[in-house]
Amino acid sequence: MEQLTSILTGIGYAFSIMAAAPLVTGIVKATKAGLQNRRGPGILQAYYDLFKLLRKDSVVSPTTSWIFTLAPYIYFAGAFGAAALLVSGNLFMLIYFLAAGRFFLALASLDAGSAFGGMGGSREMFINVLVEPVLLLVMLTVAVRAGSTDLAAMMGAAAANPLSLPYIFAAIAFLIILVAESGRIPVDNPDTHLELTMIHEGMVLEYSGRWLGLIFWASAIKQLVFILLFTTLFVPWQPAELSPAVAGLWGAGKILVTALVLAAIETSTNKMRLFKVPGFMGAAGMLALLALVAQ
Repeated sequence: MEQLTSILTGIGYAFSIMAAAPLVTGIVKATKAGLQNRRGPGILQAYYDLFKLLRKDSVVSPTTSWIFTLAPYIYFAGAFGAAALLVSGNLFMLIYFLAAGRFFLALASLDAGSAFGGMGGSREMFINVLVEPVLLLVMLTVAVRAGSTDLAAMMGAAAANPLSLPYIFAAIAFLIILVAESGRIPVDNPDTHLELTMIHEGMVLEYSGRWLGLIFWASAIKQLVFILLFTTLFVPWQPAELSPAVAGLWGAGKILVTALVLAAIETSTNKMRLFKVPGFMGAAGMLALLALVAQ
């Protein structure tokens, strides 16, 4: 009975993340436009875009196979599953869910036979090879302190000692991972359509309609999942004895601040050349390794 309650709680939490994810994306875009002194989209524009895409049919190339058809659903299911695991799931299961979605989306980019799709897929997997080891090192910093890879136990251990030196190193490394995983400058540019710079956009050029809407929605969910991991594991400060409603508002405030930080990073930096990304992720890896050794 307790396990069933935990599963239902996780599913309900995932639905709430699914509903809020486009809003976070809209806040990042609107903030970035304001920092660049231009009139950008409203914070609800992502909902309008999703509604428009989900109502449209998809145009499919005759050269594609079942992989191209199923990839958007697997990508969305992986992001949804990762969101459900945030309540009381296992760290490695969460990473596996996200990795499975990324793998099938990269495979679908090759399935269409497009040159841009293959280029985007190869670049995505290149960055993934750099990001995942660093992500594991950062998360193991908290897991070692907690003595468990259960996310609930890790969050409890982080809240008990949030200002230690290993956590500060790990927080900086995870912020770099957050930028890379959400496909933002300086690693990627979510707004570009230039063949020399696009990574994630290159993989989804052949998609349209509701399939494209599912991919965009899943990307927003994945971004919010990483923001929640950052705020709960590395910025867990919270005043004592808060009511559930006030605690929820406090958590939403931390998410909002993190979204504003992402927008500020995008505005203040330039797109990095692809061959410089290994050095960027290497710096994050060294910080993660220092955090793990300093335990």
